[in-house]
Amino acid sequence: MTEFTSEFRDDLTRLMQWRRDVRRFRTDPVDEALLQACLDTFLLAPSVGLSEPWRVLHVKSPEARAAALKNYQAANAEALASYSGDRAALYASLKLSGMKESPVQLAIYCDDGTDKGQGLGAQTMPEMRRYSVVGAITQFWLIARTYGLGVGWVSILDPEQLNRDLNAPSDWSLVAYLCVGWPEELSDTPELAKAGWEDRDTSLSIQTR
Repeated sequence: MTEFTSEFRDDLTRLMQWRRDVRRFRTDPVDEALLQACLDTFLLAPSVGLSEPWRVLHVKSPEARAAALKNYQAANAEALASYSGDRAALYASLKLSGMKESPVQLAIYCDDGTDKGQGLGAQTMPEMRRYSVVGAITQFWLIARTYGLGVGWVSILDPEQLNRDLNAPSDWSLVAYLCVGWPEELSDTPELAKAGWEDRDTSLSIQTR
C-alpha cells in the first residue's frame, strides 16, 4: 500500500490553497505536450458507473473564440443589469473572464447520452454524470497549478448559444468553459475576496441528524 508522508499532505494542502480562479493571463503560449499531460488527469478521475462522461472541445479557431467572447460579453451585460447602486458599480469593475488573453480555452462537456457505465448510479441520479465531470476538472485544475499554469472557469455564458457556435452534439451539456495559461501574478486569495465582492468562510458548517 502506498503511504503518503506528512510533508506530502502539507504540500497537497498548499496546492489547494494556491488553486485560485485566474482571470488575468499572460499571452505566452502553452506547450501542447504540457497541456496534454494536464488533460490526461481526466483519465484518473472517478466517474459514476465508470461512465467517463467528460468530453473536451479545444476552442482554437479565431471564429470559435470570437463567438465565445461575444457570448460572454452579452451575458455579462445582462448580469450587470440585474444589479444596482454600489453593487452594480463593483460588479462592473470586476474582471470576470480571461478570454481575451488566455492562450488555451477549453469547453468541457458531459455526454448525457453515453452508454458507457450501463446507467449504473445514473438511473436514479443522472446528474451524477455531470458531478463526475466536475471532479475531473478539479484534478486537471490542481495538476495545472503544479506546473505553474492558471485556470479560470467562465460561467457567465449562454450555454445553448455556445453549443450552437461550437457545433456540440445535442446530447452534450456544457459543464465548464475554462481559460488556461500563465497567470500575470499568483495569489492564494480569491480575486472576488480581494475586490470585496464576498468573503470566504473560515469554518465548515456541519449539521447532525
